[in-house]
Amino acid sequence: MDMTKALDISARGMDVQTTRLRVIAENLANQDTTGSDPHTEPYRRKTVTFANTMDRALAVPLVSVKKIGTDPSAFSRRYDPSHPAADAQGYVRMPNVNPFVEMMDMRDAQRSYNANLSVMQVARGMLSRTIGLLQ
Repeated sequence: MDMTKALDISARGMDVQTTRLRVIAENLANQDTTGSDPHTEPYRRKTVTFANTMDRALAVPLVSVKKIGTDPSAFSRRYDPSHPAADAQGYVRMPNVNPFVEMMDMRDAQRSYNANLSVMQVARGMLSRTIGLLQ
């Protein structure tokens, strides 16, 4: 395989993991964002869906972000009758963000990013050694 192809594949992998990390950070930042009144929905967790694509110029399969969607799971409820978004029974709908799940997703995305970075470093080192041999 051409080293530039390896670099392009790894760069694309790093791009999608960066997007994934941004979405996770947004979810964590909004884990306590409720509606302003009982009829307004709280923040809904976002998800990232990947897709395999074919790069015709490189003739290699690559990964890309297919879409950034929302998690349809139910909202939890917390009893807080003094909150402006509390319903008639005093419950507030809370976002469907689980910080534990987000942290595990973040760790997985970080590991995938680092793996792609390692591939880039090895490919770059091989290219440098090849250039050194040619001189």
